[in-house]
Amino acid sequence: MDARQLAYFLAVVDHGGVHRAAAALYLAQPSLSQAIRALERDLGQDLFHRVGRRLVLTNAGHALVEPARQVVRDLDTARASVAATAGLTVGRVEIAAMPSQAVQPLSRLITEFTTRHPGLSVTIRAAFTAPEVIESVRTGVTELGLLGATELPAAADIRLIPLGRQRFVLIAPPDGPFQPDQVVRPEDLAGQRIVVGQPGTGMRRLVEQIRASGVDLQQVVETEHREAILPLVLSGVGLAILAESWSDLAHRAGALVLTLEPPAHLTLALATRTAPLTPAAKAFLAVATASADQAR
Repeated sequence: MDARQLAYFLAVVDHGGVHRAAAALYLAQPSLSQAIRALERDLGQDLFHRVGRRLVLTNAGHALVEPARQVVRDLDTARASVAATAGLTVGRVEIAAMPSQAVQPLSRLITEFTTRHPGLSVTIRAAFTAPEVIESVRTGVTELGLLGATELPAAADIRLIPLGRQRFVLIAPPDGPFQPDQVVRPEDLAGQRIVVGQPGTGMRRLVEQIRASGVDLQQVVETEHREAILPLVLSGVGLAILAESWSDLAHRAGALVLTLEPPAHLTLALATRTAPLTPAAKAFLAVATASADQAR
C-alpha cells in the first residue's frame, strides 16, 4: 500500500465511481481499477461492493477513508513545506465554509490573501452547518473551515480561532410591510410569512425562537440554497432573517435590510487541525487572525 493508491481510492470515493475519478485524475479507467484492486489485495479486504456499474463502500472501505485522508494530507503538507523553503510562491489552501460566511468575511479574507500571496490559490468546499465544517476539517477533506454559530461547538483535535461576530438582520421587500430604517421587534412579525434555512442553521434557530415566544410567524419556504432567498423575498413570497453578510447584496438587489431588536448574533470562527498545516494554510490563517485583530 502506498500514498498513490490511497489518493486513487479517495478519488473514487469523492467522485462517486471509477469513471469520474479517472477523468479527474487524467488516468485511464482500467489503470485506476487495477490500482484499486491492488490496494484491496494488499489490505486483504474488499473496499467497495460492486453493484452493477456502481461502487458502494464496504465497512472496510468506510474505515479506510479517514486514515487515507490523513496520509494524503500529511504527504501534501510535507511536499508543500519543502517547496516553501524556496519561497511561498505556489500552493493551495482548501476551506470548508458555510453559505453566509462564504459571502463575508471569506470573500474579503481571500482578497487579502491572494493579494499578499498572488501565487497561491483557494478551493472553497460547501458546508451548511457548523458540525459539517468541523467534520470536513477533522476528516482532512479540507485543512481549514469557516463557520458561524450561536455557540461554538467543541471538537477533539480541532482548534477554533474566533474571528468576531455577525448580527442577524431582517430582509424585506421594498413595498412593505415595513418602512426603510424601521427597527423590527418580534411582535412586529406576527402574521408574516418567512423563508427559512434548514434545521441546524443559525437563521433557522432564531426563527424558531421567535415562534416559540408566541409570535405567529408562518414558515412558507425552507431552502438549503441561500442564493434563492433574496429572489423569494423580492417576489413577495416572504421575509427572511439572514446574517448581515448578505446586507450589501440585498441592498443592491433592492431589498430592505432592517435591524432586529433585541439583537442576535453569530460567533465566527476559523477551524483548523491541531496537526501541522501546509504553508499555504498557515499563510491564510495569519491573514485571518490579523484581520480579526484589526477589527477588534
